[in-house]
Amino acid sequence: MAVANCTKCGRMFQPIAGLKVCGRCRTSEDDLYKVVREYIYDNPGATIEEVAEATDVDEKKILKFLRDGRLETTGDSMLIDCEKCGEPIASGKMCDRCTNEMAKGLREVARSIEKEIKPQTEKEKKIIGKGMHTQLKK
Repeated sequence: MAVANCTKCGRMFQPIAGLKVCGRCRTSEDDLYKVVREYIYDNPGATIEEVAEATDVDEKKILKFLRDGRLETTGDSMLIDCEKCGEPIASGKMCDRCTNEMAKGLREVARSIEKEIKPQTEKEKKIIGKGMHTQLKK
């Protein structure tokens, strides 16, 4: 049983799925998210500054909600920048073009790795892909 300290309050907790904050802090963050979401729903086109001022939620927290993909903008009022190329985006960390480029690169790496572990002999062909096994010695 793994135990970690909450990055916000320092309290010890049992992390679930790699989360770095305890349940109490996570609930608090979810409450802030709901307030921001409702304000944006009622006031479409509001800027980050306006939302932060009206909801008393820090601008960094609102940006985090956008980066995490929990919020998405529909106009030019709250666009954020792609972390790779700087292109304006509505939500997430990267624009579609950069995401596709990264995915293409990962597919190429996966293909090259697949070629390296491709079975060479008939014995290897029979073993690979059937249940659990250890890597063959070369």
